Amino acid sequence: MSKNVLSNRLVKKLTLSFLAILLLAGLGYTAATIYFSNEYFYETTQRLHANLAQDLIDEKFVDTSPIDSTGAINKELFGDIMHDMMAVNRAIEVYLLDMDGHVQYSVVLDHDAPETNQKKISIAPIKQFISNKGQGYILGEDPKNSNAQQVFSAAKFNKGGKEGYIYIILAGEEYLTTRDNLFKSYVLKLGLGASILTLIFAAVLGILSVWYLTKNLRELVFAAKRFQQGDLEYRIKDADKSDLAGVTTTYNEMAETILGDIEKIKSVEKLRKELIANISHDLRTPLSIIQGYIETLQMKDESLTKQQRLDYLKTINSSGERLSKLISQLFEYSKLEANQIEPQNEPFLISELANDIHRNYMVLAKQKNIELKLKMDKGIPLVFADISLVERAIQNLMDNALKFTPENGKVTVQIAHSDNNVKITIKDSGPGIKKENQGLIFERYRRTKTGKQKEGAGLGLAIVKKIVELHNASIKVLSKPNEGTSFSFSLPVYQIA
Repeated sequence: MSKNVLSNRLVKKLTLSFLAILLLAGLGYTAATIYFSNEYFYETTQRLHANLAQDLIDEKFVDTSPIDSTGAINKELFGDIMHDMMAVNRAIEVYLLDMDGHVQYSVVLDHDAPETNQKKISIAPIKQFISNKGQGYILGEDPKNSNAQQVFSAAKFNKGGKEGYIYIILAGEEYLTTRDNLFKSYVLKLGLGASILTLIFAAVLGILSVWYLTKNLRELVFAAKRFQQGDLEYRIKDADKSDLAGVTTTYNEMAETILGDIEKIKSVEKLRKELIANISHDLRTPLSIIQGYIETLQMKDESLTKQQRLDYLKTINSSGERLSKLISQLFEYSKLEANQIEPQNEPFLISELANDIHRNYMVLAKQKNIELKLKMDKGIPLVFADISLVERAIQNLMDNALKFTPENGKVTVQIAHSDNNVKITIKDSGPGIKKENQGLIFERYRRTKTGKQKEGAGLGLAIVKKIVELHNASIKVLSKPNEGTSFSFSLPVYQIA
């Protein structure tokens, strides 16, 4: 029998969820890569060209001033500067600024346009750049687009009594446009390739991961299937060591519970069959006797003497009492077996109960010429138990003892105090019980073969055992053939809080 895999629906859900997570992670990684790549490019460009503006001033403004004495811009000088700069790097744009940040001149601007004459950029980034000596990553305004921020190099000049700033954009608009177009194409190729690779990788990894992660779950499903198909003994191995230890151990415990319940149901079913068979047998005898004697009375009423009628009626009454007692025992045992009786524990004097029972059984003992003794330790303390159930247990043991004790025999009831318990013992001088039968006498409908004709239905000792177990105790039997039998059980001493 091969192990059943999880349903396709669950596998699909787990796989798609895993793929979605990887895809989102891939997109996030791509976006982060693009962002930090741009930042890396700009910062690297600025660091490499940090001294470009100062080098330009040191080289070009030695003998020539960018502004003459009349305040006119030396356009020829800036033309040469831009020619030299663009020969090296076409992305560079050079601007001449006054001390307030107004754009005085640049080859890349149309100075005939009205808006160019009013062009002004923020001077704060320039001052910060100069104070940091170009070591920091600082963005400045783009004179062509005041809404854009660009990396730059800047330096202050003072020539012929004229002051200002040389402001160089290191990545001009044309360069950025070309770069963006190429970068988008690159990102598209990279994203498409990365997406395909990610999907392939995710598919393989997802299948392997789902298979690995659901291994214990598949084992659980397999175990449940085996149990469903009738293999009630199958359990998940090393359940406490699996990834789903809580679930797998719970499953094993549940399987044990179900198996136990099934065994109980089988036991109850067996009991039901035994009850039907034994009740039929035990009820048939007294009913047959009653029916037979009643028919005799009806058929021979006129020919029977008064004494014969009394004998017949006495036999009918005796069988009726036996039948009533049997039915009472059946009801009592059925309630105990079904756990329908809860002990109502309370403190009471076991010595008083023992005296009452001893007094009540003295008449019956005298009728059978049996010596009935009661032995009790001094100062027997209160016990904590259900007085009515304890009384019933002792009565059943007394009935059993008197039933199997021959004439001129002896029955002894002993109450002894030991530590935190009070021990009750009923001992008789009857024929005793063989060792191999001692373990069976507490089972329902078990009778020992002693040769006696009226040994009862076999429920008396079974009822005693159930009552004692309700008090979290156990009953013990000591017996040898021809030496009598003693039954004993203990009750807890009442502890005063």
